[in-house]
Amino acid sequence: MKLRTAMFFALGLAALSPAYAADLEDSMKDRAEARADSTQDMAKHNYEIAKENCKNLSGNAKDVCMKDAKAAYTKAKSQSKVEEKAGKAQAEATEDQMKAYYKAEKEKCDQLSGNAKDACINDAKVKYHQ
Repeated sequence: MKLRTAMFFALGLAALSPAYAADLEDSMKDRAEARADSTQDMAKHNYEIAKENCKNLSGNAKDVCMKDAKAAYTKAKSQSKVEEKAGKAQAEATEDQMKAYYKAEKEKCDQLSGNAKDACINDAKVKYHQ
């Protein structure tokens, strides 16, 4: 009875795994976008504060202060874009790695037969989110 319950559970997880794999990549991409949005919001907020601080100055000092504030803002926005792209690339790389490890694990299962092979393949699907 325990083996039947375990097999049922494993098959149930295997059926859900493709959706989970897609969700894993999507959630990693969503987190990258959220971090980028947050960083850009913070950069804008810091820029507004820097501009306010520049108002107390006059002449060339004010111009330099405004250019420095704008440069810092542009740098923060650019860095945010880099981090977002890196996060998305990492999500795709993770997905590619999971697929490759799953294929390797599945190949190892080929030496087995019957229920053992099925269980091995199902374990690989669960482990590598396939």
